[in-house]
Amino acid sequence: MKIKKAVFPVAGLGTRFLPATKASPKEMMPLVDKPLIQYVVEEAIDAGIEEMIMITGRGKNAIEDHFDISFELEHTLKGKNNNKLLEEVQRISNLVDFWYIRQKEPLGLGHAILRTKDLIGDEPFAVLLGDDIIHSNVPAIKQLIQVYEKYNASVIAVEKVDKKEISSYGVIAPKEIEDRVYQIMDMVEKPPPSEAPSDLAIIGRYILTPQIFEALEKTDADKSGEIQLTNGLRRLLKHQVIYAHQFEGKRYDAGNKLGFLKATVEFALRRPDLGKDFREYLRSLRVDEFMS
Repeated sequence: MKIKKAVFPVAGLGTRFLPATKASPKEMMPLVDKPLIQYVVEEAIDAGIEEMIMITGRGKNAIEDHFDISFELEHTLKGKNNNKLLEEVQRISNLVDFWYIRQKEPLGLGHAILRTKDLIGDEPFAVLLGDDIIHSNVPAIKQLIQVYEKYNASVIAVEKVDKKEISSYGVIAPKEIEDRVYQIMDMVEKPPPSEAPSDLAIIGRYILTPQIFEALEKTDADKSGEIQLTNGLRRLLKHQVIYAHQFEGKRYDAGNKLGFLKATVEFALRRPDLGKDFREYLRSLRVDEFMS
């Protein structure tokens, strides 16, 4: 069955970027000149996905507004004959169909996905997390779709992570099936480095079968009161085979400040309209001028 729908959990509070996110969604922070969430939506579109489901929360109206028509802005741009910007603004509002569901409290990624049960129905679907921005020749979520189409089972994106950082991720116990594809034997949420079953960390891209909803409904909340997707997947693993794909591409953890800065620099350097001048500027810097 074709993957037609993608879920974007965007109800988080963005506490790692306070005070910038006090009144503005973290997902709307600009990476060069596009908000983070647009990069992830465009990845899904490039993979052939047709319907986008946003799990939003309080204070997230700017996300919905961004993908909607802006009559005043379009009228102003028309009046100034700024056709290039007008086309870009209109393109955003005409990308695909969007659905919005409110998650009243941030009760975990698993809880957010569970909120989409009625909209998803009995279909496999994609999940994309906006903190993970991935630059690749083939969209990362499309790579997962290709594995799903071959094995007809849930597929999770993984990446090799340094053991010193592994405790920040969900981690799989893998059995290699083919190059870059693994059958998941088990998974652990944020293990200590000494207890991690591998160095393959779960990254924010998933293709899930609809049976995940029943698994999540039976998953208990953790000590913080949240329903974790990893725990739901562990429950699903008892009834279905789940695969992992070590995607090709470069991931930026835009959910933390250093990762966001790295993404900003490298995406700007790739831009044909900015790269040359920006590269020259960076070369002109004397690092010792900024040493405190």
